[in-house]
Amino acid sequence: MNGKKLKNELKNYLFILSGSLILAIGVVGFLAPNKIATGGTSGLSIILNYISNIPIGILLLLLNAPLILVGIKYIGKRFAFRTMISIASLATYVDLFREVIQFPALSTNTLLSTIYGGACVGLGIGLIFKGDASAGGGAIIARILKDKYDFKPGTVILTLDICIVLLSALVFKDLELALWAMLSIFVASKFIDLVVTGRKQNKIVHIASDDLDALNMVIASKMGISGTLIQGNNLSQSNQRNIIFLSINKNRIMTLKNLVEKHDPNAYMIVLEATELLGSSTIN
Repeated sequence: MNGKKLKNELKNYLFILSGSLILAIGVVGFLAPNKIATGGTSGLSIILNYISNIPIGILLLLLNAPLILVGIKYIGKRFAFRTMISIASLATYVDLFREVIQFPALSTNTLLSTIYGGACVGLGIGLIFKGDASAGGGAIIARILKDKYDFKPGTVILTLDICIVLLSALVFKDLELALWAMLSIFVASKFIDLVVTGRKQNKIVHIASDDLDALNMVIASKMGISGTLIQGNNLSQSNQRNIIFLSINKNRIMTLKNLVEKHDPNAYMIVLEATELLGSSTIN
């Protein structure tokens, strides 16, 4: 392994260990003390801990170990190894905080625990994803079912999370706790997106006009950005329809809109969300 690969691998494990730590704080400090079962094996472990008093960390290992062993050929040996490190470190952190140090609940308010617990779970899982690993559970099952039966991973994970939430309502005998758990899962998903794709600052803009060349020059001269001219035809292949494609900071959208309207009131402009950008923010 050369120096660059070693550096990247060390960075991956730093993401995994720090993500597992934040995830453990969310479980121990907010979710478990308030019986809020977030999705995945973490949520299922909280429920089983309530039933059996087996430490949550041990339950995480028991639930995930067979999944990893079965799923190695579907997720790859290197990814599986990183996932094992992720789960082992998460289990260690959780039981260390909860069973040894007896880390106190950071909040007994259900709303605050739901939001902050979900945020910690989302940040933790997002960092683990950035380390090219998984927090186990649903993600592994989803990958196996996708390869064997062509199920959509998102649908599988959502179905599993719903089952865990419904189970929490039955075990804790409190429907409201299940509703709080759903809110926690929603908060976690938003923070995962925030960590993995970053804050969405840019928009993708498509502009159609009868005078695209001149409009492209105006945008370049007035705003200091340039786009890509995409050539194509309409669906009937009877008329050539070209568009300008560019990426722009969301704070400059109104400036661009006013400029386009001033140059060509009949221009057609579509603004889309740029969920992730690699390389230069301007497409030349």
